[in-house]
Order: sequence, then C-alpha cells, then structure tokens
Amino acid sequence: MNITELKPEYDLALADLIRVNLKKHALDIPGTVYFDDNLNHLSDFYLADPCKRYYYILTDDNDKLVGGIGLAELDFLEDCAELQKLYLDDSVKGAGLSYRLISMIEDKAKELGYRRIYLETHDNLAVAIHVYEKSGYKEIDKPVGVVHATMNRFFLKELT
Repeated sequence: MNITELKPEYDLALADLIRVNLKKHALDIPGTVYFDDNLNHLSDFYLADPCKRYYYILTDDNDKLVGGIGLAELDFLEDCAELQKLYLDDSVKGAGLSYRLISMIEDKAKELGYRRIYLETHDNLAVAIHVYEKSGYKEIDKPVGVVHATMNRFFLKELT
C-alpha cells in the first residue's frame, strides 16, 4: 500500500469510491457529500490552499485508489480542522488502515497549526463511528454551521 497526496488523475476514482460507500449505507441522498458539486474534482479544493487543506490517498501496488482521508479548515470552530472524506474500498477494510489514515491526518492537522479536529457522520456508518470513538473522538452536540444537513452525529478531538 502507498499513501500520497491527492493528485488530479485520481479525482474520478475517489469520487466513485465515495459514492459507492455512501450508496451501500443508504446515504446517496441530498444533504450528504454524495451530491456535492465539487466531488468529481476534489483535488481542485485540496490543492488550492495547502496551508489549510490536505488529502491523502491510499493506492494498492497496482496504483488503484483504495482509500483516502482529508482535512480542511473549519470556519465555525476556532483553531479547528475538519476530518473529511475517510473512505476505504471493501478490499482493504478490516486491516486497520482507517486508524493509520486518521493518525496521519491528525499529524498533518497539528503540522498546519490546528489544535482540534472535528468530524460529522451518520448513524448508518456504525463501523466508522466505532473507529472514531476508538481513536479518541468525543461526541458533541450539532454545531451551528453544519453544511451536510443529513449528518446526525458530530465528534471533536483535542490534538496534543
């Protein structure tokens, strides 16, 4: 497995991975990232401001995209990044890669000067919620400013 920064040539594969995962969990509905306008061009967003945003991709030995995780500055919580778009292909689930990617993105958040990291998810993603809680994320009330209205679980972690 290889972990590198997102590049434009992986945009469509990443969008497909995200949509497949959301559809499997009945979240291919309005109010989720499934319908975000920029989903097919995520590199445009993440590469536009590397001081505030970052996205790692995970590829297999044949250079097939099998996962990813990102972060971006969150404007409604002070000194806070949002953990974004952690998705894995079914072929690599269960190998502890989510924990590895979370650790890497938290290190990147600290490197960029963030003191906290926030995420939002949904009850339908029970395995993801387990991973987040095991990684030290604490559930919080829904903050004002949430964009993806369908999300119903919100977490925050202090970075040390």
